[in-house]
Amino acid sequence: MPPMAEENKEFKYIVRIAATDIDGNKPTRYALTQIKGINFMVANAIINYSGVDGKERIGNLSDEEIEKLSKAIETINDWLPSWLRNRRKDLYTGKDLHLIGTEIDLTLREDINLLKKIRSYRGIRHERGLPVRGQRTRSNKRRGLTVGVVRKARR
Repeated sequence: MPPMAEENKEFKYIVRIAATDIDGNKPTRYALTQIKGINFMVANAIINYSGVDGKERIGNLSDEEIEKLSKAIETINDWLPSWLRNRRKDLYTGKDLHLIGTEIDLTLREDINLLKKIRSYRGIRHERGLPVRGQRTRSNKRRGLTVGVVRKARR
């Protein structure tokens, strides 16, 4: 039991990487998935690139290993293969990018605003709050006070 007591002294219950608080009790490969824009495959790629043990709990990692992970995440566009990135052929730069954190929300908002601005069909559907990808509207996507079925008034 003494080794556990020594680990508990250094154990970090919350680890901050890429402006995200991560639970220190999770294994590293699963803990990295709490960062928006990093799924399991990208987390494995980050672990392999940085050389950190993926099975070790992220709270037990040393400060140098956490720094390796954060450096790998910062430079992810330099080494991650293009087929694993989440924004290919960016509209403005034409490059394959991998967005993380709040960048995802900002670019999504920009894309939707561009669709609205050029008055495309999808942009108009976004403006009106209707389904964009061809779903039916008879029974789904109902909003407002009357959510249930409205019956015709009797004569």
